[in-house]
Amino acid sequence: MPINPDRKKQFRTIGHKLNPIVTIAGNGLSEGVVAELTRALDDHELIKVKLALAEREERKLVVEELAELPGVEIIQEIGKVVLLYKPNKKANPKLSNLHRN
Repeated sequence: MPINPDRKKQFRTIGHKLNPIVTIAGNGLSEGVVAELTRALDDHELIKVKLALAEREERKLVVEELAELPGVEIIQEIGKVVLLYKPNKKANPKLSNLHRN
């Protein structure tokens, strides 16, 4: 279910202060990266991902792959950084970036 524009704006505001916690490099979305993304999204709900890929087309393909992950929504994509959101109804308030802000 798509997020409404006002909610996306709130997420972008929160995401502005965040540091990337996952970096995707030359191997793309390997099993290990997907596992770490899943863990980070379950814990934090809203995360920044750095795409350490030189070519714009490679980054675009990785962003498309990220959008296909179950339950994940891309909030914002600027240059080599992507802001991802995945809701978690049982999120730990001490870890969730949405509950802490």
